Amino acid sequence: MPIIEKAQLMSAAEIDRTLQRLAHEIVEKSGGTQRLALIGIRRRGVPLAQRIAQAMKGMDAVEVPVGTLDITLYRDDLSKVAPQAILQSSNISCGVDDMDLVLVDDVLYTGRTVRAAMNGLFDLGRPRRVRLCVLVDRGHREMPIEAQFIGRTDQTSDTEIIEVQLREVDNKERVMLVDRVP
Repeated sequence: MPIIEKAQLMSAAEIDRTLQRLAHEIVEKSGGTQRLALIGIRRRGVPLAQRIAQAMKGMDAVEVPVGTLDITLYRDDLSKVAPQAILQSSNISCGVDDMDLVLVDDVLYTGRTVRAAMNGLFDLGRPRRVRLCVLVDRGHREMPIEAQFIGRTDQTSDTEIIEVQLREVDNKERVMLVDRVP
């Protein structure tokens, strides 16, 4: 199904400013960086988590651990996504037991990705707390999941898609609102 670009929601500069603000907000609401770790949900959540951690390092000169979580096997639509799942590695070197974890993702939509991520995390141990940080919350939740740290909120229609493009993945840096054309 073809898509058309409707609007640019965030530029590269706006993404950077938003990530700086989110880093400050996470540190403030966490009471510092002790026992704090960021877990990026593969794919675009990983570079976002790395950038937020870099911003935190600039504030406190403390390196906050960043982990990578692949949720492929935890998806409830795995059979619909592809005939053969492509697994990528998860890498959470700091462990999760008794940690204050912040899951980081690009867009919060139905909540199913976050549910899958929490299942993956709890298979690794028992965190003290799990919170969610997203660059964009677009509404349309199907599960009782909400983000504690939100870059921006944009209500969308059922045919619209929020497309986040990051230089680490896409060689572009912007957030676009696109629409599926029937």
